[in-house]
Amino acid sequence: MPNLATWIRPKDTKWFRPIFRKHPDIKVWNAQKRSVRLEQMDGLLLTGGSDISPDFLRQKVVNPSLLDKQIDPERDRWEFAAVQEALSRGLPIFAICKGLQVFNVALGGTLKLDIKGHNLPEQRDRDIQPLRYARRASHRFSKVNSAHHQAIERLGDDLEVEAWSAHDGIVEQIHLQKYPFARAVQYHPERSRVYDSLFEDFFSRLKARKH
Repeated sequence: MPNLATWIRPKDTKWFRPIFRKHPDIKVWNAQKRSVRLEQMDGLLLTGGSDISPDFLRQKVVNPSLLDKQIDPERDRWEFAAVQEALSRGLPIFAICKGLQVFNVALGGTLKLDIKGHNLPEQRDRDIQPLRYARRASHRFSKVNSAHHQAIERLGDDLEVEAWSAHDGIVEQIHLQKYPFARAVQYHPERSRVYDSLFEDFFSRLKARKH
């Protein structure tokens, strides 16, 4: 049985439960609830959450008031260690929202610490933000449910952009080049079955490691 490492906030479990239910042959280890032995994991899922703690950023935070009040250094410590472990073993990685930002920073990138027009209430659960895609992007959705106030500024090493916000060019989808499978999205595919192909792609890579 493949083991999947993740950190999911209690308020987000309702979104992921139906997705995991479709794959009972995958064992999900939520580090928010219990200890996870990373060396025994077969894949890594990075999910949404609060802003990354300043200690983990690769840039100076000139105005700390821009950051969320509920930052979680314990989670950040675990996720950055998990990314390094996964990369060292070539594990499948799928990152969502904050997860995209963690992945980018872990690979040497930086963030725009506050952006406008991407965190409106109607953007959270409705697929209303149009994207433009790179020619080689393997997953394409005409509009997405993207809600965030931070975004990629400088890309991490060997990352390639697959999609941008159509109206202002904010990065919304990336993948790691020359790596078996590592994809990250700024939007929230767990909140709509429209995006099931992303999870199916990820889970198929995860299961393949056990065959």
